[in-house]
Amino acid sequence: MTRGEKSKIVASPWPVIDEERCKGCGRCIESCPKKVLRFKESLNRRGVHPAEYTGSGCVGCGVCFYNCPEPYAIEVILPEKKPQPADPP
Repeated sequence: MTRGEKSKIVASPWPVIDEERCKGCGRCIESCPKKVLRFKESLNRRGVHPAEYTGSGCVGCGVCFYNCPEPYAIEVILPEKKPQPADPP
């Protein structure tokens, strides 16, 4: 990997799931095109298995957010893209 290629690397998007608001319906898990969500093994205070992010692979499409019936249960973080310096000739 060249110095120019390293400077173009930016953080990937990721979903943040509020475990206590999650109803465990699984709509986000089923709708995710990259299949990066799953049910957590432990229970939340509602007594259901909330959804969790597997840790990599999110593309920031927001499909999980739009399919979730619970307001404020999922937020998709999209890292700010910084202007990249021009590569030397």
